[in-house]
Amino acid sequence: MIDVVGNRHGLSGFFISGMLLSFLGAILPAWRHHIDTGFSLIGYYFLALNLGILIAVRCSYALLPRKGVGFVLGIGSLLACIAFLCLAVVSSPALIVWRYPGLILLGGSAGFLNSAVFHAISPLYKQDPASTVNLGGILFGLGCVAMALLVAGTFFVYTVPSILILLATIPGLFAISYARGKFAPPEAMVDRPLREVLKDFRNPAAVMFSLLLFFQFGNEWALAGWLPIFLIRRLGISPETSLTMLALYWAALLVGRILAQVVLGRVGHTRLLSSSALAAVFGCTILSLTAGSFGACVGIVLVGFGFASIYPIVAEKIGHRFTYYHPGFYNGIFSLAVTGGLLAPWTIGYFAEAWGIQAIMVVPLLGTVMVVLLVVLITLETKFSGNLRRRAGAV
Repeated sequence: MIDVVGNRHGLSGFFISGMLLSFLGAILPAWRHHIDTGFSLIGYYFLALNLGILIAVRCSYALLPRKGVGFVLGIGSLLACIAFLCLAVVSSPALIVWRYPGLILLGGSAGFLNSAVFHAISPLYKQDPASTVNLGGILFGLGCVAMALLVAGTFFVYTVPSILILLATIPGLFAISYARGKFAPPEAMVDRPLREVLKDFRNPAAVMFSLLLFFQFGNEWALAGWLPIFLIRRLGISPETSLTMLALYWAALLVGRILAQVVLGRVGHTRLLSSSALAAVFGCTILSLTAGSFGACVGIVLVGFGFASIYPIVAEKIGHRFTYYHPGFYNGIFSLAVTGGLLAPWTIGYFAEAWGIQAIMVVPLLGTVMVVLLVVLITLETKFSGNLRRRAGAV
C-alpha cells in the first residue's frame, strides 16, 4: 500500500543531497589542496560535479515515469556509494585526473536524488507547502553540516581512502532503504512550451528574480566550496579547524533560514532582504580583512545569516507572481539562474590562480553587492507595476 509515509521517507533524500553537494568543500583539505596551488584544477572539480548533475536531471525525466520515485532514489544513492568508493581508489595526488570521472558520477547521483525527492514530496507539498519546504531545507542543511563535521572529526584519525569508504556506507544504507520503500507514482513532468519560456525574458521582474537567484546561489556555494582553503592559506589554521568553521557556516545558514521563516510574517520582505544582503556584504568584508580566527568566525556567522533569508523570500515572491513556478521542477528562466549559479565555484579557481588566495572572496563579495542592487531594482519595479495596475483599474 502506498501512503504518505513513503512520501515522508523521501524527505530523507535531502539529507543525502546536502552531503553530496557539500562534499568538495569538505574534502579539498584532505586532498592537500591547501598545500598545492593548482586552483584552476579545483575549479574543474566543481565543473565536473555540475556536469554530472545536469546529465542526471535530464536522464531522470525518462526514468521517473517508467521506474518510479523509489527506483530513482535508490539509483541515486547507489551511484553516490560507488562514486565515493571510486574516489577512494584515486585519492593519490598522482591520480588526480581520475578524480574527475568520480566527481561526475557523484554529481549524477545528486541529480537523480534531487529530481526524485521533489517528486516524492509533491503530495506533501500540496498539503502544506511551507512546512514541507522548511523540513526539506533543514534536512539538506543538516547533511551539509554532517559532511563537514565527519571529515573534520576523522581528518587526523583515518587516511583519505578510509574516510571516503566511511562516507560510502551512508548512501549505501539509504539505497537499501529506498529499495524497500513504497512511493506514490510521480506526477506528470512540467514541460512548458519554448514560446512560453521565451516570454519570461520579456518580463523585467522574472529576469531580475532570476539574476538574483543566479548571484545568490553562486554566493552560497562559492563560499562553501572554497572557505576551508581560504582560511588555511589566509590565517594559517589547521585543516581540522577550517572544516569546523565550514560546519559553522552551514549551521549559520540553517539556523538563519529557520529564523527567517519565523520573522517572515512580522517584518517587511523588502526590509528583511535588504538587511540580509547588507549583513552578507559586511561579513564578506570582515572575512577579507581579518587576521584571526575570532574575526573569521564573526564574518562567517554574518555571511551565513545574511545569505539565509534571501532565497526563501525570493521563492515566495516568485510563487505569488509566477504561478507556474514549482520548486521541484526546472522551469524556464529560473532553471537557468539556478544552474548558472552553481558554476560560481568553478570561476573562483581561475581568479585564485591569477590573483592569489585573496581573490577567493571576490566572487561572493561582488555577488552580494549585485544582490543588494537587484533588491533595490525589484522593489522599484514592484512599486511601479503596482501603480500601473491601480491606474488601469481606475480607468
